Amino acid sequence: METSIAAFVKERRRMFNLTQVDLAEKSGVGLRFVRELEQGKETLRIDKINQVLALFGHEVGAVPQHLNSSTSQHHNI
Repeated sequence: METSIAAFVKERRRMFNLTQVDLAEKSGVGLRFVRELEQGKETLRIDKINQVLALFGHEVGAVPQHLNSSTSQHHNI
């Protein structure tokens, strides 16, 4: 089961009994950023996402895409 970053952050924030304000202050980002992150806004800065995720011992990174077994896709650079 895949979890979105938005759901992960919201779940972890609640797990540690943090408000959005607490999370913003502890991670050094603005409250608006935390709200947009938890709402799943698609155009957020990765460095700021990583600032938030670092509180929970995680970071955004390159991961392999899940390919449908019936279609083989190769990306040439």
